[in-house]
Amino acid sequence: MQYFLRLESITTRIALFAAIVFLVAAAGLTMWQVTTRFAFGRPSTWSEVIARSALIWSVFMGVSAAFREGTMIALEIIQRNLPRRLGLALYQVSMVLTLTFFSILFWQGWAMTLRVQRQTLAPLDFSIAWVYVALPVGSVFIIIAVLACMIRAGQGQWPPTDDDAPGTLHGTPPGGTAT
Repeated sequence: MQYFLRLESITTRIALFAAIVFLVAAAGLTMWQVTTRFAFGRPSTWSEVIARSALIWSVFMGVSAAFREGTMIALEIIQRNLPRRLGLALYQVSMVLTLTFFSILFWQGWAMTLRVQRQTLAPLDFSIAWVYVALPVGSVFIIIAVLACMIRAGQGQWPPTDDDAPGTLHGTPPGGTAT
């Protein structure tokens, strides 16, 4: 289990880094779009499409870190007010449902990616499949993160304490790696 949790720590950090890169790219491209549209009166034909695609990638890559940190919308108020074992059971059931959802999203996202392979993005000459593949790729990162959340909860690291350092991935000591 420790190896899997280490793998999850690495994959989640990679996904978070990618999400940040995509978000910065989307912000820069959006600024370029606004500048070309309003300052020069000639809007860029490609930047809006790429910015939108980068936002899609940013969301799907960032969700795994949100699960790891426990910042996704949760039934936390209910879980914390139930007896510990019942709250943990509710948490694990919600994680199983989450795994089911993202497994279906992976499967359907992959099918959609294959279906749109030959379509190109309107102002660009590359396949729209590069945008759609964010669904299965992001789903893999999310599934790994959710499984790790379930393992940590099973090992007694549930509920997350209020002492977790802000700005660190949940369960990771500042400057350290997850155990």
